[in-house]
Amino acid sequence: MRWRPSNLDKVRLALLAAGLLCVATGLLPRAEAADNMRRIAPLLLFLGSVIVLAELARAAKVFDVIAHRLAIVAGGDYAALFLLCGLFATVTTVVLNLDTTAVLLTPVMLALAVPARIAPLPLAMTTLWLANTASLLLPVSNLTNLLAADRVGLDVTGFAARMWLPQLLSTVATMVCLWVFYWRRSRRGADRYVVPEPVRPADSRERWLLWSTGGACLAFVLAIPLAGDHIGYAAAAAALIALVAFAIFDRSVLRPSLFPWQLLVFVAGLFLVVPTLSRFGLSDLMHGLVGDDPGASGAFRAAGAGAGLSNIVNNLPAYTAGEAVIPDANRNQLLALLIGSNVAPIVTPWASLATLLCLEFCRVYRVRVPLARFVLSGLVLAVTATTLAVAGLLLTG
Repeated sequence: MRWRPSNLDKVRLALLAAGLLCVATGLLPRAEAADNMRRIAPLLLFLGSVIVLAELARAAKVFDVIAHRLAIVAGGDYAALFLLCGLFATVTTVVLNLDTTAVLLTPVMLALAVPARIAPLPLAMTTLWLANTASLLLPVSNLTNLLAADRVGLDVTGFAARMWLPQLLSTVATMVCLWVFYWRRSRRGADRYVVPEPVRPADSRERWLLWSTGGACLAFVLAIPLAGDHIGYAAAAAALIALVAFAIFDRSVLRPSLFPWQLLVFVAGLFLVVPTLSRFGLSDLMHGLVGDDPGASGAFRAAGAGAGLSNIVNNLPAYTAGEAVIPDANRNQLLALLIGSNVAPIVTPWASLATLLCLEFCRVYRVRVPLARFVLSGLVLAVTATTLAVAGLLLTG
């Protein structure tokens, strides 16, 4: 079957082509471009490996088993299901990163809505919001976290020590807004849901795939606090275990589409285009927005700049543009920029890749997301969660 790029694929390829053109024409010096590529190479290894691992976990029905089990444990009670789904989405985002939540958990949740006869919109918004707002705690939770941790010289435990309170406050704000805007009785339209049947492996082959791939995911999670700067290698090793399992039991899953080239192309293109734009005025704009105050005022300004630019353009270029103008000594300001870039890209549909992916799955599953409600509720959460998280950051500092 002939491959036909989607409109989003065309944008990604065009972004990479524009970045290469910047290097070829000298708009971005080759030495600077090479430094940028060396910086993101370990991040791309991690990102590619963890997406492959998560895709294979989906094929092995690891996420389906967990999601159905949560619905069974909740026993038809919406409040219990709300808390369990929120916990599931939060943990997935924290330990496997926000793109895993967007790419794999969203379709699982939407598929769960059918047998349980649950309104799909609350489930979709749970994964969409928590994919963004729960991505603060660990360096692996978000690509921007890996960049920030490297910039300020924090290992996994040091990063978590600074971000645990911002993450807690951001998650609590998200859960409150989810209940008010999407999960309460008047919004979901039912008192109870139908408890679904558990997902069970059909034969020994599926059982081996489930346990081996689930074991690979667990091994990766356990390796996170130990891997330090080598988290990409840990993710690659876990992905390799899952790949070997599928090579033995189900080779049909091992297709070229398993490799997330689109995401890697997008990231590589951004790290060529954004530095070029920074050389021609973007840095001046960001410096004017962020300022250089190392105190509380500078932190809130940086968070606001990251949040605003993320929703105008996208959170990854917003973070990289802001990072370039913040002095190394201003740790709080850099981490506040990170909070604004991570938590707030939920107001416009293009604000983050995770938001784009979640909304694309909603379109595929024919789940209507009212735009006005999406924007207004997202704005309330973005302002609330960002403000609380920055305040928490200043307290941990």
